[in-house]
Amino acid sequence: MQTGQTNFIAMAGFAIFIVLSLVITWFAAKRTRSTDAFYAAGRSITAGQNGLALAGDYMSAASFLGIAGLVALSGFDGLIYSIGFLVGWPVVMCLIAEPLRNLGKFTFSDVVAFRLRQEPVRVAAAAGSLAVVAFYLIAQMVGAGNLIRLLFGLSYEVAVVIVGVVMLAYVLFGGMIATTWVQIVKAVLLLLGAFLLAMLVLLKFSFNPLALFEEATRLYGVGVLAPGRLVSDPVDAISLGLALMFGTAGLPHILMRFYTVPDARTARVSVAYATAAIGAFYLLTFILGFGAMVLVGQDAIRAVDAGGNMAATLLAEVVGGQAFLGFIAAVAFATILAVVAGLTLAGAAALSHDIYVHVVRHGKASEKDELRVARGATIFLAIVSIALGIAFKGQNVAYMVGLAFAIAASANFPALILSMFWRPFTTRGAQMSIIFGTAATLILIFLSPTIQVDMLGNKTAYFPYRNPGLFTIPLSFAVGIVTSLLAPEPAAREGFTKLEHQIHIGEEEPV
Repeated sequence: MQTGQTNFIAMAGFAIFIVLSLVITWFAAKRTRSTDAFYAAGRSITAGQNGLALAGDYMSAASFLGIAGLVALSGFDGLIYSIGFLVGWPVVMCLIAEPLRNLGKFTFSDVVAFRLRQEPVRVAAAAGSLAVVAFYLIAQMVGAGNLIRLLFGLSYEVAVVIVGVVMLAYVLFGGMIATTWVQIVKAVLLLLGAFLLAMLVLLKFSFNPLALFEEATRLYGVGVLAPGRLVSDPVDAISLGLALMFGTAGLPHILMRFYTVPDARTARVSVAYATAAIGAFYLLTFILGFGAMVLVGQDAIRAVDAGGNMAATLLAEVVGGQAFLGFIAAVAFATILAVVAGLTLAGAAALSHDIYVHVVRHGKASEKDELRVARGATIFLAIVSIALGIAFKGQNVAYMVGLAFAIAASANFPALILSMFWRPFTTRGAQMSIIFGTAATLILIFLSPTIQVDMLGNKTAYFPYRNPGLFTIPLSFAVGIVTSLLAPEPAAREGFTKLEHQIHIGEEEPV
């Protein structure tokens, strides 16, 4: 493929999506006059709409570009990401969705701090949220930079800046209303694009997936259908799986979506819709990855991007020509913009709602003041996302998202579960669990072969595993439990009765 040549179909697709999303933002801006509208779309989103928006928020550049690339370059092992990303949703549906909607207002910190002392918990929870958002943003911006560079010949850095600026317009003016509808449009486009691409691949093999796999083994050996090429160590595989499964229930931009619906039942039903859409999509990534491996070739994929992130777009050109490449590229661009918008909104909520309102102003800020700070935080996060995207050029986006999931599973998930379901949990326990989970995950990632060997060029790593979740998740639970038992907090125990009631009933006070 000739990279850097202007693709007018892709350019038209990009333009149409951007114009459509800016029109949505224009209408949404008229309704975004309060914090309730900015953070939670006025709690007016239906179950079907929120299900698609959840799917749109979740099916990121890692899903479409990263997993297809991992499967294309590593074979069967790339599917550990598909499976791991999917199996977290039953945890969300059964444990998280309804309690979160009944207990919270705008962020997951509302739930963790419900019966605890507000300021210490919110500072720790905001730090955990921002760490997750940062790693997730890196993946999206890297994917965006590679995509636009491939299609238009713009430099990687210019491409990252373009994505940051367009996303900023969505969130700054339209808030959650605009973000929700951009995510719905993107989810429909992504499902349609992936389905069409998979069908065109299977068409070349008489709609027989086995023939596709046989051709892959003929070209690259039977190893592509066996585990061990990407994650060779069983400890690493289990660790990654746990992080992906429990990390879903700790992602701040996903948890934030449950506040956009009117009640807890709608929150639960929306998860069912999201799971169906996401499950169908991840089945298709299997075909896309092996299709790219066979029809494009691993050497050609690596030549365009060492991380394999452009495998799906290269496959689109092979099976459908320049026109179809343009459509798939526009879909990928929509995917990135929608997810970046959701992440930025979650980060802005942590900075404004949790830090500014409840820590700096001790819960006494006016709604107008909070909205002003939220928009300022949005601008700050847009600048940070651009800087991170440029700094992490060349990384595989699925792997970077895997690290975000590890932080979410280790920092946010334990505190969330313990605060909702364990009476002795204390403010100090929540603080220590979140801080330990965040710090331990970041330290072990830095000491892992990914950083020490792959990036810094050292011969060995201090920590032998690439994925720390198997160690950091249980330790984070243990730190929260032990700290709570060593320093009991009577007020937190007493508040658990009100929490239990509100989890099941909603906003009403006990009689």
